[in-house]
Amino acid sequence: MMGGGHLMWGNLYNPDKPRVPRRVEWRRIGALFMPYWRPQSLVLACIVASSSLGLVPGFMTAQIIDAAIPKRNFHLLIVDLAVIVASALVVGAIGVAQGYLNSLVGEGIMRDIRTNLVSHLHRMPISFFTGTKTGEIMNRVSNDVDNVDNVVTGTLTQIITNVVMIATTLVAMFIWNWRLALLSTAVVPLMVLPLGPVGRRMYQVRRRTREQRDQIESITQETLSISGITLIKSFAREAFESKRFYGVGTMLMDLEIRLAMVGRWFLASVTAMVVIGPVIVWLGGGWMAIEHQLQIGVIVAFISFIQTRLYGSAATLAGIQVQIVSALAVFERIFEYLDMKTEPYDSPGAIALPEIRGDVAFENVTFGYDERRTVLEDVCFEVKSGQVAAFVGPTGAGKTTITHLVPRLYDPQEGRVLVDGHDVRAVTLDSLRRDIGVVTQETYLFHDTIESNLRYGNPQATQDEIVAAATAANIHDVISELPDGYNTIVGERGHKLSGGERQRLAIARVLLKDPRILILDEATSALDSHSEAAIQAALERVMRGRTSLVIAHRLSTVIAADVIFVLERGRIVERGSHADLLARGGPYARLYRKQFRDDPRIVAG
Repeated sequence: MMGGGHLMWGNLYNPDKPRVPRRVEWRRIGALFMPYWRPQSLVLACIVASSSLGLVPGFMTAQIIDAAIPKRNFHLLIVDLAVIVASALVVGAIGVAQGYLNSLVGEGIMRDIRTNLVSHLHRMPISFFTGTKTGEIMNRVSNDVDNVDNVVTGTLTQIITNVVMIATTLVAMFIWNWRLALLSTAVVPLMVLPLGPVGRRMYQVRRRTREQRDQIESITQETLSISGITLIKSFAREAFESKRFYGVGTMLMDLEIRLAMVGRWFLASVTAMVVIGPVIVWLGGGWMAIEHQLQIGVIVAFISFIQTRLYGSAATLAGIQVQIVSALAVFERIFEYLDMKTEPYDSPGAIALPEIRGDVAFENVTFGYDERRTVLEDVCFEVKSGQVAAFVGPTGAGKTTITHLVPRLYDPQEGRVLVDGHDVRAVTLDSLRRDIGVVTQETYLFHDTIESNLRYGNPQATQDEIVAAATAANIHDVISELPDGYNTIVGERGHKLSGGERQRLAIARVLLKDPRILILDEATSALDSHSEAAIQAALERVMRGRTSLVIAHRLSTVIAADVIFVLERGRIVERGSHADLLARGGPYARLYRKQFRDDPRIVAG
């Protein structure tokens, strides 16, 4: 069991998942800040002003020690102290303004990245989502983007603030006393030189840490979803999942410890330099003071500068290395997704379809979800506008795949899929999918009200139209009996409703869209006999005048179809009406006898 657990932990990623290995580009990061150059400029001005005013207490301290107190000048002492207090108040006010500007830039950039990322993911092909865990996607959209705010308002601001503080301090020190300034900067190279190798090592470990967090997010999302937790409880696997999560968490813990220890000796030496530096200044400055070449107040001011501004800032920049590495890892992961090739929405010269009539044709279509297995092979058929076409056959024959190719969720490797005589690859996706409605066996509802879920099919629908669609789908009476009616929250994936109720809501949602081409993939599979009979009558009215592609194991819909296509192993082996196919005694007749001979509702044509 343990071996199996470790195997699962090690195979959380699909090897076919698309990846774009690419190092982060500083220019690309900088482009994110360009729309906010004005507030960023004001932030820089605030930092320079605050840093410059931060020098005032040091200068005033030197004057107090060397002039006000020795000369017993109380008025001068009051003035010096007032200047110190005033500078502190001004710095505080500037800090408030800087905080607002930082938040404005950080939240704006985070909004832009999140919007671009989610919009990009919406345009990714279905194959990306089948090859990538939902938890990993959610981790990048939520946690990684949230970390951008820390980069902008925290890391970046700290870097700029400390660099400006070091620069203004060095300028002031060298102007004031260049010899003492040289002594003060003697240990700075020892604090900076090791940053390169330490940073590279941190980058490698941090990237592995983020990948491990993806795994934890994936397990959490899978096991805490309503479907996942139901499966766990059904198989009494709580202990196994706890052990699996503990194993992945332990791997993350080891990586975090390794990251914390990277450069630990370097950070320890930086801390030592913060103590050793002032000793050097006291030694040199003390000798110059003894020789009457320097005043005591200047030495005290320099010690204050190097401890609070120079060495402190250098130590902060050294310690911020982890945050810089984390920032690079975050941007790299976000750009990795943004660089993935999206669904080929519109080919060059693509035309927008006018209102669709509903003619559908396949010409020698061959398709496979990967190179190792062909699902459809040389499939040819034609469905005229307004016809009802049924696709039957054993599981895995390729029925659902056909319905995926019509709205161009996938493109065939060979052949053409035509709508109204146009190759679907030569028309815009928006115009193609605008008049195609799909109801699948696995119904998805948002965690929202019934009305909001129905309006997803037509946001402009009136209340009367919503009620009419619900009535046609045989769900209005059920909704009316609920305490909150159409304002009832359906719950996660609609699990507060029964399977049949969810299915009928999905049908009502498609009715509101009023498509010219209707795809029903096992649309009545979750209904009991009574509900199916009622909804079947509604569907027959809905399908009238539309092109309908129907997949159903139950033959109540198939009997009334204008044409039935029988698939086996990705090929169409028979086609015709229900009565004709039964009379032939071929694959359809065998399928009928095998699956439906015990169903009293089915009568041979």
